Amino acid sequence: MSFDLISSLSLWQEPFMQRALIGGVISGILGGWVGSIAVLRQLSFFAEALGQASLLGISLALLLGLSPPVLLWPFALGFAWLLRELLKRSSLSADALLSLMCSGALALSVVLLSSLPGARLSLQQLLFGDILGIAWVDLVPLALLLVVTLAYGLISRRAQILISVDPVLARSRGVAVETHRLILLGLLALVVAASIKAVGVLLISGFVVIPACVARLLSRSFNVYVLLAAAIGALSAVVGLFGSAVFNQPSGPMVVLVQALLFVLALLAGRWVGQTTTAGSVDRAR
Repeated sequence: MSFDLISSLSLWQEPFMQRALIGGVISGILGGWVGSIAVLRQLSFFAEALGQASLLGISLALLLGLSPPVLLWPFALGFAWLLRELLKRSSLSADALLSLMCSGALALSVVLLSSLPGARLSLQQLLFGDILGIAWVDLVPLALLLVVTLAYGLISRRAQILISVDPVLARSRGVAVETHRLILLGLLALVVAASIKAVGVLLISGFVVIPACVARLLSRSFNVYVLLAAAIGALSAVVGLFGSAVFNQPSGPMVVLVQALLFVLALLAGRWVGQTTTAGSVDRAR
């Protein structure tokens, strides 16, 4: 591990680093927002299943000679719909069904990729991400997805709060719970598909879930929680990219590592605040 601050600062003048920074920030905001709602709805493992299923979509695209993004986004949406239908109709528990489909999709993906020329390089990039390989054309769908996601978040804010608190109460207030749930799964599928380029299949679940967990520890209201999760996702992308340039390490894993470190710091800060509050209460009682 080498440390070269001067050279790493000069890298930010390169177009590929600027594209990676923009793509990382957009993906971080998307992952933070969608992840915050997914954590409240207990859909964290769903992101893992979608990530590994997306690898199968990419494998099929390469096998058919198509550009992976062309098939990946509709494939992710279709897989999310399939999972939802199976969860509704199957007698298996959600975690068992998701684990089964997760393992099956991953195994088939590896078999398909191994049979393709250049599969070793492709497999490594897909598993751990290649955020430095983001092109300007990749930023367009990311930006559109960001606009759609934020617009939906603003419009459905009240409904999201009600559904998160009590779905039965939300239905009694006229909220279309199933419709919002389907939209959330669709957005989660698209965000996972769009972010695989940045962090890879193995890290996509952490990339989506960890910012929400950090925000959960630091916030007490829904609005602060969602905004903080999105901000943490964006900040982690910036710091992770800078760290990867300074220490000459892979960018995707560095981004998720920064998120994990922020979680540890938030956990320690929460404990310290809790201990301080308890000590103050004891002193006042005396």
